[in-house]
Amino acid sequence: MGATTLWTRDQVAARILTGDTLIVYHGHLLNIPKKWLDAHPGGSLALLHYVGRDATDEIEANHQDDTLKLIPRYSIGRVELTDGVWAPFVPPIMTGWVRRRASGANHDVWFKEALEVYSTEDTKFTPSSSILLKENTAHTTDLSGPSLASLQPPPTPLSLKQQARQSAAYRKLHKRIIDAGLYKTRYFTGYGPEVARYLLLASTSAYAYSHSWFIASAIFLGLFWHQLVFTAHDLGHMGVTHNWTYDRIIATIIADYIGGLSIGWWVQNHNVHHLVTNHPTHDPDIEHMPFFAISPAFLDSLWSSYYKRTMKLDAFAKFLLRVQHKIFYLVMAFARFNLYANSYTYLYQKAFDTKRARGGWWAWRMEVAGIAFFWVWFGRVLYGCGSWQMALAYLLVSHAVTSPLHVQIVLSHFSMPTGDLGPVESFPHRQMRTTTDVICAEPIEFIHGGLHLQVTHHLFPRLPRHNLRRASALVKQFAKEEGLTYAEFGFVDGNFEVLDTLRHVAEQVKIMGTVAKVEAKEAIEKKMDATDARFGLGGKDKVNGVHASRVIETTF
Repeated sequence: MGATTLWTRDQVAARILTGDTLIVYHGHLLNIPKKWLDAHPGGSLALLHYVGRDATDEIEANHQDDTLKLIPRYSIGRVELTDGVWAPFVPPIMTGWVRRRASGANHDVWFKEALEVYSTEDTKFTPSSSILLKENTAHTTDLSGPSLASLQPPPTPLSLKQQARQSAAYRKLHKRIIDAGLYKTRYFTGYGPEVARYLLLASTSAYAYSHSWFIASAIFLGLFWHQLVFTAHDLGHMGVTHNWTYDRIIATIIADYIGGLSIGWWVQNHNVHHLVTNHPTHDPDIEHMPFFAISPAFLDSLWSSYYKRTMKLDAFAKFLLRVQHKIFYLVMAFARFNLYANSYTYLYQKAFDTKRARGGWWAWRMEVAGIAFFWVWFGRVLYGCGSWQMALAYLLVSHAVTSPLHVQIVLSHFSMPTGDLGPVESFPHRQMRTTTDVICAEPIEFIHGGLHLQVTHHLFPRLPRHNLRRASALVKQFAKEEGLTYAEFGFVDGNFEVLDTLRHVAEQVKIMGTVAKVEAKEAIEKKMDATDARFGLGGKDKVNGVHASRVIETTF
């Protein structure tokens, strides 16, 4: 079909049900071929979460102008709008449907990896519009695929027209950001002081190490990592040179060679987080079972569409979640080790992945070489400590020093709503609803790497971080005009908010445990009553409050 074809909503639905990846962009219907779906630099999930939806804002917020110029080639026509607005579908991935290669065949079929759970009540954690997922334990290929009914969004309190109006206002704001030159990187005034700080911290660590001041060296090395990761973050968003290849090479040197972490894993993980922020079954940045659960929804053993596993509420998880608010900072002190695990799992899986992401194999090979290089030089540092006790202390201290970074990251989302308001919700509404800033004085904002302005960063992820403060003033004006809340609180208050959130869920886990004990006791009582009836005994035949049947059984 040519670019002049007009697609009705029913026709779009029919094509989605056959397996096509269709996304609406500026009124055009884009048909994403499987080859590009597999090779998308941001991962396939970044596209699958917008099947049947208008992704104009998300696409423009996350792509360079050069990339945007290529998008029209995927257009297969325009979509039929109602009052100028596209009524979105629920993407199949959000109801547990994925496409997989059929066994012994060369084509993909629908596979039901998870079962959708619709809310039966309207609460802030599970509003009536939410769809959560639980693992499909049958693990069988379902050739029927999703239905037209499964593509229809549940009822939502949001107005489609109002969300469309906020989206239009956001695009005007985006133009103001561009016209103000805020996408231009300030290399000397922005990154100049940053580079000087990196060199100072690294050289101080090396100096202390040369004098056998190992703990001091470990502290400064941790501070070096803590600060350096902010630039890796910018590069992952193509926010420095604005060239994918250049930014990826520099990011790999920083993240993999110096920090021992995979930038490829981080980009894929972080892109999904930016698109489905704070969704319990889709956002990997809030999926930390068994250590943390920031919503009672997690207590239902949800399925993660990112990690492809069930976040089980087993005995171990219950034990940790009961005290999660008490062990929060302890876990944060070791959070970097979890990043290693995620990084190396990603690189291992990519070794057997036949999909060719942008950059081909060179990016993966460069990362693997970088990880090997990191452990050679850092291993040599640990070996030079003289004893295994001091080496262990150096390892733990250097990693614990980076923990404020992990605390800061979770402050921006852990205390914010996790309820799913459905595909009707606009990009700006979702980002401002689920994200908060950490108030910080300008002279010390380098401690937060400038990323304390998370609301503005989530609305404009490619924006150079040194320009976020100027942009946030425009965003606050936008929020006021559109009746949206620009959430922000101080670092201390933010910590209390997070701890309160964790404490609330911990209390829910304790209540569940109490209820389970009561139910178990009642079940035992019923069993005993049944046994008593079998022996022809009644409640009056209890001996010192013990069922007569139990007395009889113990005397046989």
